Amino acid sequence: MILLLPIDGDDTQESELTGILSAKFWATVEIEEGRVIEINFYTDRSTIEAPCDAVIVTNNYEPVMEFLDQQMMVLVAHSQRTIDDIVEAYLFRELHDLSL
Repeated sequence: MILLLPIDGDDTQESELTGILSAKFWATVEIEEGRVIEINFYTDRSTIEAPCDAVIVTNNYEPVMEFLDQQMMVLVAHSQRTIDDIVEAYLFRELHDLSL
């Protein structure tokens, strides 16, 4: 599973989830068997080659139609902001599925 996150920096520990329109970086987080395999940062989302399975957004009002058109799951992290918190919430199924 590869998660796509709009974030405000390129530091794994310090960066926080931000709105799609204000994202300075995009992070892909590859999760396999309940563990983080790899985290990559991109300044331009169009340079991401790996097919992402889900995008994580901050609220229900983000512009997500583009992701839904690409058959991506849209998950909302209402209170989680760090990459670690988001991964943990994903693993414990605590993120709201906006695409339902």
